[in-house]
Amino acid sequence: MKADIFSVAGCIALALFIFSGSAQAEPLATTQLTPDRFKWDPTPFGGQKVTLVGDEQKPGMYVYRVRFPANFKVQPHFHPDERVVTVMSGTLYMGYGEQFDESAMKALPAGSIWTEPAKQPHFVWAKEGDVIVQVVGGNGPSGVTRIEPK
Repeated sequence: MKADIFSVAGCIALALFIFSGSAQAEPLATTQLTPDRFKWDPTPFGGQKVTLVGDEQKPGMYVYRVRFPANFKVQPHFHPDERVVTVMSGTLYMGYGEQFDESAMKALPAGSIWTEPAKQPHFVWAKEGDVIVQVVGGNGPSGVTRIEPK
């Protein structure tokens, strides 16, 4: 009898823990946004960013776009959450790993996607011209951890 009570209590505690994370996320609101209404802001690393849906610093789904200038490199880094990235315009070179390695990069033209599993080191290069990518994450909050060169 005592073991059954602990089992039930454990299941309830586990359910509350699992559902408490999703309960804190903001619900998705209706949004219609045309490109002429985008507000591009400078990023600390030299590109530009526009947030389209949600807030990557809060729990839940978010969508934003980043504009990289020609020949711009993003050094190896990772994020705590999973993401799917779409190349909207231009060609972006992308690679996985802890060292920036041009030979490990694949050219991804407009329309291409790549995935960023949680904590997967990766790097990109707008080698041939300006590039815009769209990042979709469903598990915020997010962040960036830079990997220092060895």
